[in-house]
Amino acid sequence: MSPAAGGGASARPRARVAVTGLGVRTPAGAHPKELWDALLAGRSTARPITSFDTEGLGATFACEVHGLDVEGYLTPKQASRLDRVAQLAVCAAGDAMDDAGPVRTPPERQAVVTGSGFGGAHTYEAGLLAGRHAGRGNPGPLHVPMVMHNAMAAAISIRHRILGPSLSVATACASGAHAIAEAARLVRDGTADLAVAGGSEASITPSVLLAFERCRALSLRNDEPERASRPFDRDRDGFVLAEGAAFVVLENLEHALARGAHVYGELSGLGFSSDAHHITAPPEQGDGAARCMRAALADAGLTPGEIAHVNAHGSSTPLNDLAEARAINQVFGTVRVPVTSTKGVTGHAIGAAGAIEAVAAVLALNERAVPPTANLSVLDPQCDLDVVTEARPMPAAPVMSNSFGFGGHNASLIFSPVPS
Repeated sequence: MSPAAGGGASARPRARVAVTGLGVRTPAGAHPKELWDALLAGRSTARPITSFDTEGLGATFACEVHGLDVEGYLTPKQASRLDRVAQLAVCAAGDAMDDAGPVRTPPERQAVVTGSGFGGAHTYEAGLLAGRHAGRGNPGPLHVPMVMHNAMAAAISIRHRILGPSLSVATACASGAHAIAEAARLVRDGTADLAVAGGSEASITPSVLLAFERCRALSLRNDEPERASRPFDRDRDGFVLAEGAAFVVLENLEHALARGAHVYGELSGLGFSSDAHHITAPPEQGDGAARCMRAALADAGLTPGEIAHVNAHGSSTPLNDLAEARAINQVFGTVRVPVTSTKGVTGHAIGAAGAIEAVAAVLALNERAVPPTANLSVLDPQCDLDVVTEARPMPAAPVMSNSFGFGGHNASLIFSPVPS
């Protein structure tokens, strides 16, 4: 691996980063295997909303996490002090830590990094829309600690007694991927030897739905919600709002191997860029996304031809899918890399999306299979990609996961097999 950025001859080489734990709470299931099975089957999770009255809303469906059970993770009192977004995060992060197995890392050498686009949306909306006085709201005594974005990181660090860095990232739909990348950088530079990182979102509320509808981002296919999220399809009309959480445990690879940990793969490449273009729309040719992917390839020391699969951001919006397709073609050229968007199954979980898709990419690496893109009937001829519509075998080779957010925030992650 290359030396740490800015280092001279005396600088220590950057640590390699292993993925040793996975945990999820998604509309497709509460376990990575359940998520993987749904992805392989192309089974959409979009359904009519049951958690509140949708009368008067343009979109009346979403991808909800049903039956969230926090017992075993939080006491009733602890749960009552956390917004749903933090409850999801605590459960997924706890499963990831359990999956990583017993660790020897001192608490001071552990870190947590979380990402969310909206933070405590349920608490925020309940507190500010249910006021007795117009324009004032009626926030409770725990309103502030329940709505703050860093509540997830705080809750995870408290539960697991993580005494090292505890950080939160908010880059809209790239938040989960950026959180994982920032955690990897902490391990790489030696600030931490282990980090639990990921994203969580619980923003399926009337106001958020209405806001996304008014900016023309949502699909309005109320008559067939299971077919509404259709990435790269000619007839796509917007994304389907989702909730969920996904977390990974990242460790110094040398330490992970020394303790006999199961290593899912190596987080070998990190790419970041900003579009500096528009608050919601990407550049038409996807230049920012292309720079992001190239940066991840360079960081990993790989060529486009060495990537076996791209898990696309693929939100199912007309502008995003087209810009991403053009960006992938800029980077990969004549290499027809197999591309999948998992959002046809999971919907778009905003700040959690990049983390859910990172887990999906790691699962693809381990299962050596590319899952299909659900609901793709007719490929948009302008999205000239090899978009996978039926599961296909994949060699033991690196995979890339893309996340692009409102504001022009871009992140690309590359996961590689660890030589046996």
